[in-house]
Amino acid sequence: MHEQLSRYINRQIKVSEEELNTILSYFRPLTLTKNELVVTHGQTSQRTYFVGKGCLRVFFIDDKGQEATRYFAFENQFATALVSFITGEASEEFIQATELTKLLYISHHDFYHLLDTIPQWEKFYRYYLENAYVNNTKRLMSFLVQDAAEKYRMLLAENPVIVRRLSNKLVASYLNISQETLSRLKAKVK
Repeated sequence: MHEQLSRYINRQIKVSEEELNTILSYFRPLTLTKNELVVTHGQTSQRTYFVGKGCLRVFFIDDKGQEATRYFAFENQFATALVSFITGEASEEFIQATELTKLLYISHHDFYHLLDTIPQWEKFYRYYLENAYVNNTKRLMSFLVQDAAEKYRMLLAENPVIVRRLSNKLVASYLNISQETLSRLKAKVK
């Protein structure tokens, strides 16, 4: 998996072999079983995860017990409870494996140490933050201006892996619609 992460990093930034080896040395392997949680509500997010195989889901649970999924990270993507990771405050989010998932993780301390010692890592982080901002803004806009059918069509166009690999319950949670509405939309789109 370190080779997989190495390719990902090299697509984002230019670093020397020595710098890359230093970066990679801070990442540790972790395997999660299906439905295993790595962050729960109230914990402080102390790690950022790179998905080598599998899927992580970042979600909230509202005061009525309803789950709302904010993000799915599949192979070659990063995930963390970003607000908690940045601020050091207790997380409002949960992070859970949706299937058997193999990860590499870096601790908050080591991540920030790399920011101080490898200038290009700051560029990597900026790229990560910019993408997170764009993705979250697009999702927020879709909730405000799109109906269920438009959200589903956009998901199929931009991220069909979510529909292919995950249960209707999780897809509905991501689109903020009921499972029944999702089933009707799937039947219409076929």
